[in-house]
Amino acid sequence: MHNTRYAPSGMVCSVDHLASAAGLAMLERGGSAADAAIAANAVLSVVAPHMCGLGGDLFALVHDGGVKALNASGRAGSGADPDRLRSEGHTRMPHLHDVRSVPVPGCVDGWLALHARHARLPMTDLLAPAIRLARDGFPASPLMVAGARNAARRPGGGDFASVRAAGDRVTRPGVARALQAVAERGRDGFYLGEFGQGLVELGAGEYSEADLAAPGADWVEPLRTRVYGHDVWSMPPNSQGYLLLMSLAITERLDLPAAPRHAAWAHLLAEAARVAGHDRLDVLHEAAKDLLDPAEITRRRAMIDPRARLRLGGPAGQGDTTYLCAVDGDGMGVSLIQSNASGFGGMVFEPRTGINLHNRGIGFSLKPGHPAEYGPGRRPPHTLTPALITRRDGTLRSVVGTMGGDAQPQILLQVITRLLRHGEEPGQAVSAPRWRLGTGGTGFDTWEAPDDAGLDLEDGGTWSDGLGALGHRVAALPYGSSFGHAHLIDVRADGMLAGAADPRSLVGAAVGR
Repeated sequence: MHNTRYAPSGMVCSVDHLASAAGLAMLERGGSAADAAIAANAVLSVVAPHMCGLGGDLFALVHDGGVKALNASGRAGSGADPDRLRSEGHTRMPHLHDVRSVPVPGCVDGWLALHARHARLPMTDLLAPAIRLARDGFPASPLMVAGARNAARRPGGGDFASVRAAGDRVTRPGVARALQAVAERGRDGFYLGEFGQGLVELGAGEYSEADLAAPGADWVEPLRTRVYGHDVWSMPPNSQGYLLLMSLAITERLDLPAAPRHAAWAHLLAEAARVAGHDRLDVLHEAAKDLLDPAEITRRRAMIDPRARLRLGGPAGQGDTTYLCAVDGDGMGVSLIQSNASGFGGMVFEPRTGINLHNRGIGFSLKPGHPAEYGPGRRPPHTLTPALITRRDGTLRSVVGTMGGDAQPQILLQVITRLLRHGEEPGQAVSAPRWRLGTGGTGFDTWEAPDDAGLDLEDGGTWSDGLGALGHRVAALPYGSSFGHAHLIDVRADGMLAGAADPRSLVGAAVGR
């Protein structure tokens, strides 16, 4: 299962071979890694509605000489009213079937910002493969089938009514129209066109036209930490990217076993993730600063006991997403993550186009006065955690990321440690069994009670008995999508590309030229 692929001058990795093929086609036409990423993501917005789409958000890291970060996560509408939710008895944001958990989707704004700064090909070319698949049909993937029946029962979910088995033809005419509108009229064709008008009507006061008229993508300063002789980069708040970087910084100075098969390896990485994240609900919001303070990293590292699981004493104070990456022959790398949050999102569909809407608003707090409180124009805390690695001289080493809700930093901690500390090949690092902090809940509730989270072990792993002896409550789960879909492209010192798409995605592909 060590599925590393090699290519000399360009590569795309994604969760679906149709998306990877669309990205590669753009590289072959002379497009950049940004062109490839947009084309691949556009196809995923059609064929992977159980993970991402035009109704979701987007983050990206771009290496083009330096590292740049793109935050295309949406803001709550001007009608957002936390008091109303509290008066209805809510203590947390509604998880499903409620448009109030739908910030204005940022995906299209993200594509357009990425295109304006880093693309070489016209947007019409980039969206053409996705438009064709939405209009003429595509095969349902095995992972789509599980949720399609529930989606079909929801108002606006008719695109999925005929899905019974993998390979069934699916058409999405409303999505084709929305993509065509973007290709022909840019953001106004989407946000002020058929989709935007339907969203305003569906929101019934949640959104105004002005909310949709305001561009929702920003170029921001990425976060960075230096570990294992490399710089690892991720997104600043409102992303939880700091958790990955803090966990790596904590782990680097721990006495890890020489091989990841030892239970102590999983124990130390899991404890690093726990001490990094136990207070996330209190400290993560869009204006958060100084989350990687070196003194705080040192303090948290000292909390870890190599002989036993730490009891944290409570907080201080099944997610679905898709990740893709692309590298071109000129050394540009794009690490892009795009998401609905939970499966088909909030199971709310914009009625005119049938685009399913994300539920990223579940990241908001309903505690009065909390810095991440739900409110007009605010961005919620986000689980999306793309990563990019550079060498000391600033050249690109890797682009890597995963789906996985709260577990994204935990999965990437394992993959990057395998890559940088243990020298594993991409296919080995990506396909190896994983652990995650498990609650048995939604996949977005890990930090509500950090001491209640056990360790879920993929396939039971080789770690089970040893982790139990160290005080962890362990559960063996099957190998599969509940442990994320990680994809990785590594740029070797001689320029050869080595990449891997996660075998858990079943139809993913790393393709190159």
